[in-house]
Amino acid sequence: MKLFVNRQEELCFLEKEYKREESSLVILYGRRRVGKTALAAEFIRNRRAVYFLATEENETQNRIAFKNIVAEQIGGHLLRNTDSSSWNLIFQAWLDAASEEKKLMVIDEFQYLGKASPAFPSVFQKIWDTMLKDRNVMVILCGSLISMMESQTLAYSSPLYGRRTGQIRLQQIPFRHYHEFFPNKKGKELVAYYAITGGVPKYIELFHDFSDIYAAIENNVLSKSSFLYDEPNFLLQREVDEVGSYFSIIKTIAAGNQKLSKISTVLELKQTVILKYLKTLIDLDILEREVPVTEENPETSKKGLYKIKDNFMMFWFKFIFPNLSYIESGHGELAMKKIRANLVDAHIAYVYEDICIEKMWDLNAEGTWGFHFEKAGRWWNGDTEIDIVAIDRTGGNIIFGECKYWENKVGVDILERLEQKSGQVEWKRDTRKNYFVLFSVSGFTEELTELSKRRKDLTLVV
Repeated sequence: MKLFVNRQEELCFLEKEYKREESSLVILYGRRRVGKTALAAEFIRNRRAVYFLATEENETQNRIAFKNIVAEQIGGHLLRNTDSSSWNLIFQAWLDAASEEKKLMVIDEFQYLGKASPAFPSVFQKIWDTMLKDRNVMVILCGSLISMMESQTLAYSSPLYGRRTGQIRLQQIPFRHYHEFFPNKKGKELVAYYAITGGVPKYIELFHDFSDIYAAIENNVLSKSSFLYDEPNFLLQREVDEVGSYFSIIKTIAAGNQKLSKISTVLELKQTVILKYLKTLIDLDILEREVPVTEENPETSKKGLYKIKDNFMMFWFKFIFPNLSYIESGHGELAMKKIRANLVDAHIAYVYEDICIEKMWDLNAEGTWGFHFEKAGRWWNGDTEIDIVAIDRTGGNIIFGECKYWENKVGVDILERLEQKSGQVEWKRDTRKNYFVLFSVSGFTEELTELSKRRKDLTLVV
């Protein structure tokens, strides 16, 4: 299965950069498997371009490979036979080759060049400043190691700082596009597939041809020969030292310990020590810090909770990591039994809340409520939690939402319970106008459906 889905905004940006009269230098980066190479390949598909994939070999081997690729693209037999030790000479040969179009080059896994030779970002900076920036060229520097790409190309200390004309940090594909990958699946099935694959194209590709989510998990995650079996370890090894420390923190959060104080207690580490690890995991898009959506100063709020942002990582640390002993001893069926028993309530139902918040923004853009909210997220206070609260500061409107990934249809009792909980939210309690929205993958009872026709403050979403 090879589909190129979504990414229209990113393609439009690259097209805009290509049409610039001046030179263009774009940084394209993001976590592994998210589709950076596919995006670059789609962009250059009908264009004459140099595409070079850097490797973890030394600088000399990369330079030889780069020289040969450039020579092949420009038909430069002389360049191919040249024993060049100079990057400048190769770039000059590329510039000198006749072309009626803007010259286009993609250097993929750029961070490996800097890893092989720490001086390479400075070398490329000089090439850009003296040879490329005043020519009709577009260069895309693409990379998977987020920390290294930021330090080598985006950070203030980087030699390339200030040279880029644009950057794209490629994110996972939103749930709204999943029906394009799985046209024969609907509703609950799509939610389940998203809950595991989390918008990562490579994972979606692996799960595509299986009849149900459990067969896909058994073949692609529980199988020790599948790369997904050890994927979190692979991802973290490339980005951080002390992988074991990061594993301990993610495992602790996956077990339900989301407060900083609780994480500190469980791991028996000082909060100041843990904060360093948490910040790194947030920068890597693995974790996020949530506060109740009504908090006026989120950064300083003491109500912050740490949540695993990456769906696959959350699934792996909830269901695979605790059961590795079963799998390693050849009894993966015991792990599979636990997954079948707990996947919906312990994982999919929570991811469904994220999907509903995504849908809220779509409904907001469509003008569903006649006003537009500025913030949407979860709310909690003590023992009370509300899945969705959306705030319209300008008009003083507030929307309360509940999300149910159930087998049964949602009835009036859920609405009544939500109305009761909404009274605990203090935001503009005396002047606001309340609205309610219910999400359900299995639909709604006839009684609730009829009620929604009479109440303009109630929206039902399947």
